[in-house]
Amino acid sequence: MKAAVFHKPNEPLKVEEVENPKIYFHEILVKVAACGVCNTDLHYIDHGVPTFKKPPMILGHETSGIVQDVGAQVKEIKAGDHVLIPPVFSCGHCYNCRIGRENICLNMIMLGNNIDGAYAEYVKVPAKDCISLPDELPLEESCIIADAISTPYHAVKNRAQVRPGDSVVVLGCGGVGINVVQVAVAAGASVTAVDIKDDKLEMAKRLGAKNTINSSKKQDKAVITEIRKLTDGGADICIEAIGNPKTIEMGPTTLRPGGRYVQVGFSHQAAPLNAGRLMFREIEILGSLGCRPVDYPKIIEMIRLKRIQLEPVITHRFKLDDINKAFDLMRKGESLRSIIVM
Repeated sequence: MKAAVFHKPNEPLKVEEVENPKIYFHEILVKVAACGVCNTDLHYIDHGVPTFKKPPMILGHETSGIVQDVGAQVKEIKAGDHVLIPPVFSCGHCYNCRIGRENICLNMIMLGNNIDGAYAEYVKVPAKDCISLPDELPLEESCIIADAISTPYHAVKNRAQVRPGDSVVVLGCGGVGINVVQVAVAAGASVTAVDIKDDKLEMAKRLGAKNTINSSKKQDKAVITEIRKLTDGGADICIEAIGNPKTIEMGPTTLRPGGRYVQVGFSHQAAPLNAGRLMFREIEILGSLGCRPVDYPKIIEMIRLKRIQLEPVITHRFKLDDINKAFDLMRKGESLRSIIVM
């Protein structure tokens, strides 16, 4: 089969012929329909963040496809089914799995990190972790549910605990942040979106943001002042979705006393936080990673009911041979979500 192979950092992926995956009794073989291009992969390629499996390996963890074959013990999935493949597979028996926090499983296996991923024509995965997709959902576009939609859903609903009427500031409106905006809007929040790109802020408005701020046109203090003015003294919740030390430092300062700050964006750099402000104002700080398996059916139903949209946030489509062009667009900040269509 054809796959885009990661050999080492600071080199483009190489599209090569590799062996088809061989499935075991508990696995399924999926013909990839599409795989989203995620900033996590860019950290491996550009920033030297190590993968658990040593290269050469296949990246890609945001996947939808059609089941081609099933292992001998797989009963609940059959060839021809449309499936969504979550980025992380949980063990089901560690402490965190037992208390319903499988997204931070102590033995987690990540697609395109611990094992070969889905920038390929075929991928093998454990059957127990796959989610059935209704035929009415567009198969290719549905790949972004796996991460670009589910990660914001978990951040908004489970970690930030957004309620109707909450004021929510979203810092960064890229591939994850733009969906934090639309999920927060769907949860009933009044959203203020902050980014440095006008086109991303226009999309945030289209998806329901009440206010937008282009932070490239203002000093940091002016941005914070404007947020406080728009939110009557400070937001209830701030969600940082870009992983920039500058916005991580800014985030808690946008909140009212007693507000909640949620970190979704990843950064390989340290970021300072004002401990005095956190203490004196009783600011809550929470991390958010991925999504629990139990939430995927809820997300799929919200998409089916058009409470969450897929098509508007997919801005570019590429064939596997052109995958490096997708990463070039991401480096320039010119895409929301690109998908690789097989």
